[in-house]
Amino acid sequence: MGWTIMRFMLLFSRQGKLRLQKWSVALSEKDRRKVVKELVSLTRHILSCKVLPWQTLILNYLYASLYFCCAVESPDNELLTLEIIHRYVELLDKYFGSVCELDIIFNFEKAYFILDEFLLGGEVQETSKKDVLKAIEESDLLQEVSG
Repeated sequence: MGWTIMRFMLLFSRQGKLRLQKWSVALSEKDRRKVVKELVSLTRHILSCKVLPWQTLILNYLYASLYFCCAVESPDNELLTLEIIHRYVELLDKYFGSVCELDIIFNFEKAYFILDEFLLGGEVQETSKKDVLKAIEESDLLQEVSG
């Protein structure tokens, strides 16, 4: 079985503020806002659950200082999705040094870049943390040279 395809990944704070969103399905802005609002209110009642059925999808949560929420189709492997969330958190930790909400707020473009190097179209593009971090370092060097 291959990697799981995610419909979306959302990161939001304990207070319910959306900090990052990555959609791999086409939804209108109105529908996206509705999904985010529903999930934010749902997470306020979930303290320790990692896998949760929602509509026709499975939601995966991992809590660091943020809620990481991914939706996959119900036949997909939710344990792989938890691994994907964990890997993204590890990449953020390596880059920011113990990532926190403020890192995402003030460096959201870098958080998106890291996610894009790791996931594309809801699928894992690179499984090697070393290769993802190398691409990020090269991007940083390019920005320094051109800046």
